Amino acid sequence: MLTTAFLAAATAATPLAPEAAAAATEVATEAAVSGGINYFTLILKASVPVQLVLLLLVAASVLSWVIIFRKQRVYKRADAEANEFENRFWSGADLNQLYRAATDRNRVVEGLEAIFEAGFREFTRLRQKKGMDARAQLEGAQRAMRATLARETGELERNLELLANIGSTSPYVGLVGTVWGIMIAFHELGNVKQATMAQVAPHISEALIATAIGLFAAIPAVWAYNRYASRVERLTVRYEAFAEDFSSILARQGGSDEP
Repeated sequence: MLTTAFLAAATAATPLAPEAAAAATEVATEAAVSGGINYFTLILKASVPVQLVLLLLVAASVLSWVIIFRKQRVYKRADAEANEFENRFWSGADLNQLYRAATDRNRVVEGLEAIFEAGFREFTRLRQKKGMDARAQLEGAQRAMRATLARETGELERNLELLANIGSTSPYVGLVGTVWGIMIAFHELGNVKQATMAQVAPHISEALIATAIGLFAAIPAVWAYNRYASRVERLTVRYEAFAEDFSSILARQGGSDEP
């Protein structure tokens, strides 16, 4: 309604060329009939560079949401597996029994269980060597656990960098479309003797929708990155604490085996 009134007032105040008057009437009629903005038509009528920017932003948004949902499942499973293994480990179960369960070929171990399996395997292997003291056995087990911990942390952090890149670059990509749309609008203003709202409005609209979609792609990606980075940090601290506790257990076990 405001657009119709504005165009009517502008038409009454300034005599328009027949083509401009027809275009203004068409825009006013479409706005009055639809009662809003037809975004699909706006995108279809946008210039090719702006359409390419919009396509890139939509693809980035879809990719970020795929990563968000996948990482949510990954972290949920990591927390559940850590809780389940800690309950078994601290319930007084035999270490050899836990190791046999971890090396079962029908299972894929991750997280705390993978750290335990790597440390206990290396500790057992070094104990079988003659002349290997308890300190060397413990250091070997700790190296194996650190390597596994780094690998598990890397798996948790996978694709987080992509989320950060999408969140930080999408507004600037949208800004490219905005600048292009405004540039075309001013270029068309320079080619006419009498500028009207109907001539510049489509390009201004496509410019603004590029900015909007850029923000739409960036905000969820930034939020998810911050949230998941905190979850990775908590899980990493949990893994490191378990490795330290297990190292103490292996140290006592190695010391008791010495004559």
